[in-house]
Amino acid sequence: MTAVFGRGLKTLSLLTAVLVTAAFALVFFYAPNDADQGFVQKIFYLHVPLAIVALCGFVAGGAFGIQFLRTGDRAHDLRSYVAIHISLILAVGALVTGSIWAKASWGHWWVWDEPTLVSFLIVFLLYACYQPLRFSIEDPERQARYAAVFAIAAGAFVPINFIAVRMSQSFSHPRVLSATGGAMPGSMRLTFLVSLLGFALLFITLWKLELTSKHASMQLKRLRRRLELDVEQQQQRAGAPAPPVSTVPAQPARD
Repeated sequence: MTAVFGRGLKTLSLLTAVLVTAAFALVFFYAPNDADQGFVQKIFYLHVPLAIVALCGFVAGGAFGIQFLRTGDRAHDLRSYVAIHISLILAVGALVTGSIWAKASWGHWWVWDEPTLVSFLIVFLLYACYQPLRFSIEDPERQARYAAVFAIAAGAFVPINFIAVRMSQSFSHPRVLSATGGAMPGSMRLTFLVSLLGFALLFITLWKLELTSKHASMQLKRLRRRLELDVEQQQQRAGAPAPPVSTVPAQPARD
């Protein structure tokens, strides 16, 4: 199974490095400055892909949770856990870059009446409860089932939350993308798409890397427990008392 998780990881890592490097090169040397926001708008090429990939990762965690409940295969539970874990890390990056962008655009690190920021924070805080809930349950089977149910419910909330924000009539958030994404010039659109693809591949690379690492760690723990059990059994056999020896004199043989 470790070989399955790690299959193609080297090629994927190289492709990810190339695309992420190309994305940053396009951001700083190809995409023009925004007419209204100037150079600070370039953080958009980091902030928005991070947010999109994080939200998609949360939904993917719910999809793997459905697969686990359907099949009972613990590999799907591991995939769900790792997808949510990586998405949480990317979500932190999205919140940090969003705050920097808000400070540059509005003069404040955070604006509570902006639905885009607040809704993403709600999603982040919701998923921040995932790991404490998961690891508060000691039984592995119950832990996996409860975590899968949480991932499915939270994953269903993500698109609902996104649609609700899109339907709101707020114009205060600095938007470079329109509702269709077609308002950007060609150079900006290309840079954004390359950046989005690069961060999507980064997510998949980190996901496969952590899957491989965790599965190898689980196998090592199983082997260690098996070895400890074998050693304990050998010690018990070596320390077992010898069978009792009879002290009754043998009866003489009769002719």
